[in-house]
Amino acid sequence: MFRGFYTVASGMLAQQRRTEMLTNNMANANTPGFKEDQSSLRAFPEMLLQRMDDQGAHIPTQKGLNLPFNKRIGSLSTGVYMQEAIPAFKQGDLRETGLGTDMALLDVSMPENGSVFFSVTGPNGETQYTRNGNFTVDGQGFLTTASGLRVLNDAGNPIQLTSDQFTVNENGVLTGEGGVTARLGIGFSADANRLIKLGDGLYQTEDGNALANAYNEPNAQFKLQQGFIERSNVDVSRTMTDMMTAYRAFEANQKVLQAYDKSMEKAANEVGRI
Repeated sequence: MFRGFYTVASGMLAQQRRTEMLTNNMANANTPGFKEDQSSLRAFPEMLLQRMDDQGAHIPTQKGLNLPFNKRIGSLSTGVYMQEAIPAFKQGDLRETGLGTDMALLDVSMPENGSVFFSVTGPNGETQYTRNGNFTVDGQGFLTTASGLRVLNDAGNPIQLTSDQFTVNENGVLTGEGGVTARLGIGFSADANRLIKLGDGLYQTEDGNALANAYNEPNAQFKLQQGFIERSNVDVSRTMTDMMTAYRAFEANQKVLQAYDKSMEKAANEVGRI
């Protein structure tokens, strides 16, 4: 009976985590460059149940000892769990904004699980990556993200401009007033699922090292689009459906838990008196 409690509880926890993940996806449906998280539910390894029969048949050994015969009862499921949430790096739709400081990465041809990112400098000087091209120019003329992180060029240095009047071609070459020229730093990851998600649309490599220069990768074909931003790849309709499914599954587990609780109450209050 108690094993049933553990199985139901694991199902409720898994559905709760899945609901939290889907809620986060829905909340960021309008966040530029956001990549939705995906996960799957898996069962814990099953255990084999055997009964030790001390009163029944015994197995003789070479040393003259009689070991109890183990009778196999069957297997026992120990519930389910949700694996880690992994971002899906599929291309989001592009939306035209008309702002010269907005830029979007358009994947033309990418290897499976591969992706390209804008390079920015993190709070501690480390290189981080994002798909959110909603940039601006700060008071010192540096090209920055909406949260103030400086955008890097292909040499790993911050891009400093004289004004927000500049152009960017599809190859990432930025030309500003006064002859200022730079090339946006674009990093390439052959397996983007191995990146660490930091929040606020930022990612970092596991070892903290910089990604490969995307311009030198023949398998990574992409273009820069000025005046556009990449929308999130969250499918709102499907996410709502998945949230309802997760809620109903949680509710069903809750009903089973209540039934177990009533059974235990009856066993304690009525069977015990007999």
